[in-house]
Amino acid sequence: MENLTAAYSLLKRSSKKLYDHKFFCSIRSSNSGLNYNSIQASEPFKQAVRFHKPILSLNNFCFLRGSGIGIPDALSRVQGGGYQIHCRNVASMAASSTPMRYQSFAMINSDDISYFKKILGERGVVQEEEKLDDANTDWMRKFKGSSRLMLQPKSSHEVSQILDYCNSRCLAVVPQGGNTGLVGGSVPVFDEVIINISSMNNILSFDKASGILVCEAGCILENLNSFLENEGYVMPLDLGAKGSCQIGGNVSTNAGGLRLIRYGSLHGSVLGLEVVLANGTVLDMLGTLRKDNTGYDLKHLFIGSEGSLGIVTKVSIHTPPKLSSVNLAFIACEDYTSCQKLFSKAKRKLGEILSAFEFLDTNAMNLVLEHLDGLRDPLPSSKHKFYILIETTGSMESHDKEKLESFLLQCMESGLLNDGVVAQDVNQASSFWRIREGISEALMKAGAVYKYDLSLPLEKMYDLVEEMRERLGTEANVVAYGHLGDGNLHLNISTPQYDDNILSKIEPFVYEWTSKQRGSISAEHGLGFMKANKIHYSKSTETVQLMGAIKKLLDPNGILNPYKVLPTSVLSQSGG
Repeated sequence: MENLTAAYSLLKRSSKKLYDHKFFCSIRSSNSGLNYNSIQASEPFKQAVRFHKPILSLNNFCFLRGSGIGIPDALSRVQGGGYQIHCRNVASMAASSTPMRYQSFAMINSDDISYFKKILGERGVVQEEEKLDDANTDWMRKFKGSSRLMLQPKSSHEVSQILDYCNSRCLAVVPQGGNTGLVGGSVPVFDEVIINISSMNNILSFDKASGILVCEAGCILENLNSFLENEGYVMPLDLGAKGSCQIGGNVSTNAGGLRLIRYGSLHGSVLGLEVVLANGTVLDMLGTLRKDNTGYDLKHLFIGSEGSLGIVTKVSIHTPPKLSSVNLAFIACEDYTSCQKLFSKAKRKLGEILSAFEFLDTNAMNLVLEHLDGLRDPLPSSKHKFYILIETTGSMESHDKEKLESFLLQCMESGLLNDGVVAQDVNQASSFWRIREGISEALMKAGAVYKYDLSLPLEKMYDLVEEMRERLGTEANVVAYGHLGDGNLHLNISTPQYDDNILSKIEPFVYEWTSKQRGSISAEHGLGFMKANKIHYSKSTETVQLMGAIKKLLDPNGILNPYKVLPTSVLSQSGG
């Protein structure tokens, strides 16, 4: 009883708004630690509180997570990684109804640890609480798992051994790279074993004639780009998180980024993959051919599957040449219609040298200038409603710059833009990009943020922003920016703190609105845990069922990144 009281005290301290009433009435242990006799809520909760079921109280999200050592023993070890009591002041988490932990999944025991140490060595098996805390927590600090084990393989063979063993034991796993995702896809939901591939970071080959790079999945994007620049090439994608994100994660989420308008998506750039399936089978599709029409192109199943079908271990990717002439303009428009017309004209007039077309509204600009040190407004003479970054990349400096300046002059004369400036050197160009890439950081510093990554018809894109401002009024700061050239809106609602009342005005409205426009609720971030149960807003029931059948075929036990990508109703039919 002392252990139970101590656990309850910790729960009470963890949440300012949870009730002070004693809510446990009786607990009976089981061998698995998964069963319960009755854990009931007192009257103020007005509902039964069950093991692994959320206790929701306004802005707080609190639940118990198991570690497989029996409830009484676990409660006595709350501080040391037993049944952890988590309370998150994140309303959006509460709204994403956390599923029950699949009872088919086993829990880690000492024999498992011994096996992993045998194949990986002591350094490849991480159990330190501090390291695990980082690995369990996503970049946004909105999602946190309770894994007690992280494995760090150094080769595809070791990944194969790990998955073969985990599949035989029915141990759930979550693949992890740089852990820079925004939808909770790269962290555990419960106690899944974390397989971190950061140690697999070797460049295997590079063909200078064709520009084809072959590397391991743990290579950091920025490091790959630095290597390629020395060879006269660049990576075909550029992300704000390039200093931390890894190519395996980029491929697994089909990351878009700033220059998709020029180089296309990874479905076009990736030539081949090596993938380890749930049963440990190493699927060698690591081709380096631009053309190969022999049978089904299976690599596309794994691009964007978020580690739910297999773990990407190696990547073959076609990289474009590094061109010598790069120009960047930072310009201002009075309204969104002008932004659309400007983009349409840029495609025609700048044509082959257009490499980026980004936009941010005045709310985004104000946020960046307020919260990020060292940045200043490139157009300080007056405030504007919209800002556009136009980048061109070519091979003839004088021709390209003249072409861009002529285009801007025409647009100024026709009234499409109010003001603008062309970067005169690398430092000024970097400061322009820092404004665009720093919006996410500024939002984090401003307080709570609800993030939505949407694909919408270009002419409708900003209508959603305006409607959201009408719905929320002064309760929130609605911030909009994104890849105008790709029809990708990053809609962000910034508030001092997370609030269920505000969330109820955002969701499901934002998803319903997007669905009516036949848009996508995830343009480039993926579905992860956050949007798994919302896939029906963008995909038909038949399509989702087919996805579930593919999941069942490739991962019959459902051990790969469970509770993610597909709805729990489909996943429960597909394994787990």
